[in-house]
Amino acid sequence: MTPSHLLDAKAPESLHAQVRRAVIWRSGSQIVGQMVQWASTFLVIRLLDPRDYGLFAMAQVVLVFLNMLNGFGLASGLIQAADVTERQVRQLFGMLIALNAALAAFQLMLAPLAAAYYRQPIVADMLRVQALLYLTTPFIALPFALLSRRMDFRHQARANICASIAAAAAALGGALAGWGVWTLVIAPLVLFAVRGAMMTWSARSFVWPVFDFRGAGHLARYGGIVAAGQLFWFGQSQADVFIAGRLFSPHMLGIYTTSLFLAQIFVSKVVPPLNEVAFSAYARIQHDPDAIAAAFVRSVKIIMAAALPFYFGLAVTAEPLVLTALGPKWQEAAPIVQLLALAMPLMTLLVLYTPACDALGRPGVGVSNGAIGAGILATGFLIGAQWGPVGLATAWIVAYPIYLAISSYRALPVIGASGRAIVMAIAPVLVASSVMAGSVMLVDRGLPALSPLPRLAILVAAGAMVYTGWLVLFARATLSELIATVKRSG
Repeated sequence: MTPSHLLDAKAPESLHAQVRRAVIWRSGSQIVGQMVQWASTFLVIRLLDPRDYGLFAMAQVVLVFLNMLNGFGLASGLIQAADVTERQVRQLFGMLIALNAALAAFQLMLAPLAAAYYRQPIVADMLRVQALLYLTTPFIALPFALLSRRMDFRHQARANICASIAAAAAALGGALAGWGVWTLVIAPLVLFAVRGAMMTWSARSFVWPVFDFRGAGHLARYGGIVAAGQLFWFGQSQADVFIAGRLFSPHMLGIYTTSLFLAQIFVSKVVPPLNEVAFSAYARIQHDPDAIAAAFVRSVKIIMAAALPFYFGLAVTAEPLVLTALGPKWQEAAPIVQLLALAMPLMTLLVLYTPACDALGRPGVGVSNGAIGAGILATGFLIGAQWGPVGLATAWIVAYPIYLAISSYRALPVIGASGRAIVMAIAPVLVASSVMAGSVMLVDRGLPALSPLPRLAILVAAGAMVYTGWLVLFARATLSELIATVKRSG
């Protein structure tokens, strides 16, 4: 069966309607899937020890590094291309198979070296088992590209939800069975296997791979540029763990990485699916610069209206949140979460630049920005790690404003949006979030001694009321615009 019927949309439909449906399915499935995964994740965190998460983070550095080369950049090239032939689809499948087989072999060779670097022999065994993940990648990336060209996120949504449920069940079962760190190894294998099987079936992407890559140079070039950008992203996102893994004990590394997981929930779980939809939408209107600029500013306004109160609220409720969600043995994470939360709004804004630049055919902007960020952040982490997890968290706060300023200077002219437009889009919700955070701190100081859960509930309720009330009283135009935009998207 050939996938030619999936190369483009079957029937004419307005871009607005496609984006609206895509956002509903992609974001809706992400919410459902993440609710399942989060419930399981927090239960598993309470059952496992910080040391288990530290060991897992050490192995993840290698896995994340090699996954930057797993071919999803090639799939993005298929999405971005104006016209695609059936032969190119089969060539892409062949590229994905060859590339991921090589990555699996390379990881097997790297496993003992990584274990020696971290001085933890079990890391080698974990990496050997995790090499199986590469076998699933071709069966995820190809159908992802085919369905994304149509902006058909409904089938992806179903696969994501089912995979999340299967992985959550595996993780919870492993933790209850006493598998320790192996729980964290097996659950992603289940997630990728189920997702790959369902995505392939939904996209009907049962094709014979072609290993003659003549004529597919444009896909390889585009994918190579995107992969280069992802490698620099690795330099930003994993440099802290790579450095700390050598200096910290597994326990302290687990405290830090779990704190980072909590702080990055919004930017790592909510924003990526929206960026997937945005990339497909920007690619459709890449020949209308004004439309892209307007759409980008509007997306910044909507996303930051949710991100800023989330992060400011996280900063002022870190202690009761950690104690409620993770339990007393994770109390050391609270001050680290508090510091990291202050840097995450900057990261959230920055990651919105890449899909717009990529869709305009300028992936080099993201690559060079990533290189700059990797250098800035790695330098900060090298210095901050000398003061433990708190030092690493402080490095985020110091380095990220510099990185964002440079990236904005380089990316915004490409997108066609001015810095002033971005500031004006963010300013009302920034003020409202700041007032909310200050009010929550005052409420917290006035509370009697309470257990973590009721204390957290009171603070969250107070923050929600203050944030909404401030927008109603002092930024009604912004609130009305946000409501109208969400209604149009829904």
